[in-house]
Amino acid sequence: MQRRKKTDGINTSSRGSVFSFFSGAGFLDLGFEKGGFEIVFVNELHEPFLKAHKHARGGMGLKDPRYGYNHGDMGALTEGNGKKKLSTFLSDAKKRGEITGFIGGPPCPDFSVAGKNRGSRGQHGKLSGIYTKLIKQQKPDFFVFENVKGLYKTELHRKYYDNLKKQLRANGYVTTERLINALEYGVAQDRARIILVGFKKELLPMEDPEVAKQFLEDYFPWWGSKKYSLDQIKPTTKQVKVKKMPEEVTVNFWFKKNDVLNHPNSKHHFQPQVIQKFRTIKEGDVSKKSFKRLHRDRYSPTAAYGNNEVHLHPFRPRRISAAEALAIQSLPKNFSFPSDMTLSDMFKAIGNGVPFIAARAVAKDVANFLAIKDSLLPKG
Repeated sequence: MQRRKKTDGINTSSRGSVFSFFSGAGFLDLGFEKGGFEIVFVNELHEPFLKAHKHARGGMGLKDPRYGYNHGDMGALTEGNGKKKLSTFLSDAKKRGEITGFIGGPPCPDFSVAGKNRGSRGQHGKLSGIYTKLIKQQKPDFFVFENVKGLYKTELHRKYYDNLKKQLRANGYVTTERLINALEYGVAQDRARIILVGFKKELLPMEDPEVAKQFLEDYFPWWGSKKYSLDQIKPTTKQVKVKKMPEEVTVNFWFKKNDVLNHPNSKHHFQPQVIQKFRTIKEGDVSKKSFKRLHRDRYSPTAAYGNNEVHLHPFRPRRISAAEALAIQSLPKNFSFPSDMTLSDMFKAIGNGVPFIAARAVAKDVANFLAIKDSLLPKG
C-alpha cells in the first residue's frame, strides 16, 4: 500500500486561482471562471484580443483579474523581470492557500492539417515549447494544455508532443489526456481538440509514479460533463442530407438562444461585392474547404475562419455574422466584442477560441477531481 504525504498546506476545497496564457478574447478563461475557478492573471500578445477580453468581461459584470492583464510576448515571462513578476504573483496565491493552475492553448496553425503544418519548426509551433518551459519554471499545482488534434494524431507532430509530456513528467507532473469533441458537450460545432491535464505529484502523494499515473487515469472524471456520444450526432458518411440529432447541437437552437439578430455584433459580417455564388450553394453543403453553408438543423463545421475558410448563413446570401459565430462557439448571450474591433480580428479571435461550454466542462472535471481525490487516495 502506498503511503500518503501532506500536500503543503493547500486547501483543495478553495476556489482555485488560474493564470491564463494565449488568452485571446477569453473563451477558455470564461469557461474556467464559470467552472469553479478564478482567473487571476491574463496574458495576450495581440492587443485587440486583449481589449476584447476586457470588454467582454466588463459587459458580463466580471471583475478584472487580481494580478491584472499582461500585454506582451509570453516568452518574456520565462526570463528576467517578467519571470520574477510572475513568480511573485504565484507565490502570493500560494500564500493564500489557493490551488494554482495554468491554462493555455498555444496558437496551433503549425500543427493543423488545414494550416501551415510546420510543426515545432514554425513560429507558432514553438509556443507550445515556451508554455511547457513556463510550467516547468513556475510549477503551478495543475495545468491544462489545449491544442488541435493534429498535434496528437499526426506522427511527425506527435513526437514533439510526446517530448513535451516527457519534460513535464520529469519536472514533477502526473498527466492525463483525451481527444474531445465539442459536440459531446452540447456545442453546435464539430471541433476535435486534444486536452492534456497535469497535476503536481505532491497532490497525488504516491511513491511509485506509475501508480500515481494509473490513479489519475482511473479517477480523473473525463466525460464527467459529457452529454452525448458522437455516434448519436455525427453521420457515418459525407453527405448533405440532415441526420436527426439533439436540438441542442443545431445551429438554429443557438441562433435563437443567443437572439443573434438583436446581438450587439449582429451587423458585424463581411460584405462581399459579388454574392451570386452565395445563392447557388445549398443549405447544409459543407463539402468544400471554403464557402460552407450551414444548415439550421445541423451543427457547424469547425469554426476556423482563417486560410480562406468561409461559413455562409443557412438561408441568407451572406457570410455569418460575428454574433452568429459566437453562438456557434456556445458563448453566453451577453458576451460581445467592442463595436470598433475589426472584422478580421473578430473572426480570428472566434476561430482561435475554445468553445465556452467545452471549456467549462473541462474546468468542472478538474475542479471535481481536486475535490474528491483525497477521499480516493489509499490510506496508510
